[in-house]
Order: sequence, then C-alpha cells, then structure tokens
Amino acid sequence: MSKTLVLVVEDEPAIAETIVYALETAGYEAVHAETGTDALGIFAERSPGFIILDVGLPDRSGFDVCREIRRLSEVPILFLTAREHEIDRVVGLELGADDYVVKPFSPRELTARVQAILRRTQGSAAEVPVSATPEGRVKRGRLELFPHRYQAHCDGTDLGLSRYEYGMLKVFISHPGRVFSRDQLMEMVWDEPEAALDRTVDAHIKTLRRKMHGIDDAFDPVKTHRGLGYSFDDGI
Repeated sequence: MSKTLVLVVEDEPAIAETIVYALETAGYEAVHAETGTDALGIFAERSPGFIILDVGLPDRSGFDVCREIRRLSEVPILFLTAREHEIDRVVGLELGADDYVVKPFSPRELTARVQAILRRTQGSAAEVPVSATPEGRVKRGRLELFPHRYQAHCDGTDLGLSRYEYGMLKVFISHPGRVFSRDQLMEMVWDEPEAALDRTVDAHIKTLRRKMHGIDDAFDPVKTHRGLGYSFDDGI
C-alpha cells in the first residue's frame, strides 16, 4: 500500500524539517516547499494526498494558495499560523481548510491531526441512515449525493463541497426538518469536535449556502433557528 504524500508548505527551515521528520516517522512521504509558487508547482506535478500550509509565506498568502488549490481539488488542507485571532481561523475554514493549528505546536499533535483528518476523508463521514439509489446515490429534491466520491450535485451541477460541508449536508438530508445544534453537527461531522470553535459550523454553513446560491440564488434549504441551530427544509 503506497504512502500518502504530504506537501509541507513552510518558509521556516527548522519548522519544516521538524514537520517532515515527524510525518516520515509516522509512515508518510513528505515533500517541502518554501513558497506558495513552489507549492502550486509541486501540487500540479505530484498530486499530494494532504497539504500542511503556512498562512504567512514570503511570496503570497497561504489563503491565496488555498483558494487556487480549492478551484481544482478537495485535497485535505491544514493551516499553520502564528496568529491566534479567531477571525483568521474562520477565514481559513471558509476557504475550505479542514483544520487549523497555531504555532508553536507539538509535532506529535500535528501528526495526530493529519491522521484524524485522513481517517475521516478515507472512511465515511457522518454515518447516518439515508435513502439511496441502487447505485449508492442519495437523492432528495434538487440535491443528489455521491457518497463514494464525497460529491453533492444541485440540478446536476457539482457544488464542489469541502468534506465538512458535504458531511453536514448528508446529515441534513438524512434527517429533514430536524433541528441540529452546532455541537451536534460538530460531533457528527468533525474529526475533533472538542477542538473546534463555536463559529466553525457557522462558517461552513455560510460557504455551503453560497455554493447552492451559485446554482440558484433563491435556493436555500438550510434554515437557521436562532439560539437553536440549523435544519433542512424538506419542501424543496
């Protein structure tokens, strides 16, 4: 079984060497890039299975690199940053990052985060009862899920969801009308819900809605219940 290739995008050599060593010790293959430009080149050439991406790069923001990658792929991305402000974490999540680690950090903790995200993405998110077609597709109204590919279509168009957006949508579709609190959604979908912020779910709901509005600006099946959480409107 081939090793997962992890692309480490970090401009501080000492930090990069520590991460690469920890990953290789844990059984991964690792490749290092010091700039966003180099990272995009390696991404195009080698198609890594995971990306650890520093926010503060010398040539461009890690957020910009993430945007470019997300146009092409849903490869798991974990951000590194020296900033502790919540807004930075929320911006990263809105861009489709899977996790966020603040410097300084433990290499063992970082590796554990990578392992947890890969278990989630290579396994099955939010295993809940669904009504599926014989081909494994899940249909409800204008939405169609493809569980084996972690894809969701609206009116036949791929929404390009991140795995957490997909996981939440699968939960909603499986339980139409039920109101889920933020804590319940994090428990059902996230790798480490205890490490997530209260605004994490809100950030992903925002991007999920934006992507559905990209198909039809009036299409909004995810409903907000103030002080309670979110639900899925079955009458779509």
